[in-house]
Amino acid sequence: MPKPIRPELSDIQVSGIRRFNTRVSGIDGIIKLTLGEPDFPTPEHVKQAAIQAIKDDFTNYTNNAGMPELLTAASDYFNQKYQLNITADEIITTVGATEAIAVALETLLSAGDEVILPDPVYPGYEPLIRLLGAIPVKIDTTDSNFKVTPEQLQGALSPKTKAVILPYPSNPTGVTLNEAELSGLADVLKDTGIYVIADEIYSELNYEALHCSMRRFLPEQTIVINGLSKSHAMIGWRIGFLMAEKPLIREMLKVHQYSVTCASSISQKAALEAVTNGKDDCLPMRTEYKTRAGFVQQRLQKMGFEIIPPDGAFYFFVKLPDSITETAFDWAVRLAEQARVAVVPGEAFSEKGDRYFRLSYAASFDILVEAMERMKAFMKA
Repeated sequence: MPKPIRPELSDIQVSGIRRFNTRVSGIDGIIKLTLGEPDFPTPEHVKQAAIQAIKDDFTNYTNNAGMPELLTAASDYFNQKYQLNITADEIITTVGATEAIAVALETLLSAGDEVILPDPVYPGYEPLIRLLGAIPVKIDTTDSNFKVTPEQLQGALSPKTKAVILPYPSNPTGVTLNEAELSGLADVLKDTGIYVIADEIYSELNYEALHCSMRRFLPEQTIVINGLSKSHAMIGWRIGFLMAEKPLIREMLKVHQYSVTCASSISQKAALEAVTNGKDDCLPMRTEYKTRAGFVQQRLQKMGFEIIPPDGAFYFFVKLPDSITETAFDWAVRLAEQARVAVVPGEAFSEKGDRYFRLSYAASFDILVEAMERMKAFMKA
């Protein structure tokens, strides 16, 4: 009889996003507005760089932290974009932003530590926190336009607080924090020694203003996570970047090394091309996402939904009208079965999610038009 595995795993489920997406995938003619995947192709020049790397047999291990030329180019890229003042030896190339999140948490957390999260939030953080024996502490942002305020943050701090996760622009809400709002949070955290994990994977998809990073206010305490999945439509290439001060990055490199050795050499070559010659590759995508956001928002509001406009990313986190008495999960099942439109029930992102759903507009305009027509007919019925 095999010995039991870790008991913590029994309390962890597959992401609610994936579970619901799988449930509705078999419906004939379904329009899925569920997953956060850009519907644009990877830029051609990036693909050609990868093809050339294969032809050149660039298929061996790279340095654990990544190709030196990529780290240098990445530091130039993020410094130019967001004034991070980061050096090449303060970056690790990871297997997507997902691995960067895991490495950061595994480096920081011990059993009993507390990690503060906004609620609603992307469901990829809490399971990792719990697997490490740490405790997630959630701040309810449903009454503050989905933004963590200094007062809320101050109230959530305790002697056990080790880190705060700030994922802005946000999945699932699409909102972000501006310079003044980040500065207010930094005033609460400075001199506390508490780390900030700033998940900035959607930083290039800021619609109205340039993205501002918490690292500008708390460089010694801030761990920045970014990558190319959203900015360059490189989801499957799995390239992320983990950035922090040298003493911390040296410790993180140990976790990264013993987890994956290094990111894919071919993907790193593609990433080098992306951050060197593709600095503006996101511009047409961002313009199109903003157009789609305006269209979807207008249509949803006409149907009676309450909307907090997104500042970026490609999501709406939508509250159900009071006239709908069923849970968001049951409503979303009916929407999928009767209107053949799939959205994600809010319970995948929030303990208060039974009155919300997430809609991803990372779909072509024509598909969104058809989806809105189906939803309109469904709501009328």
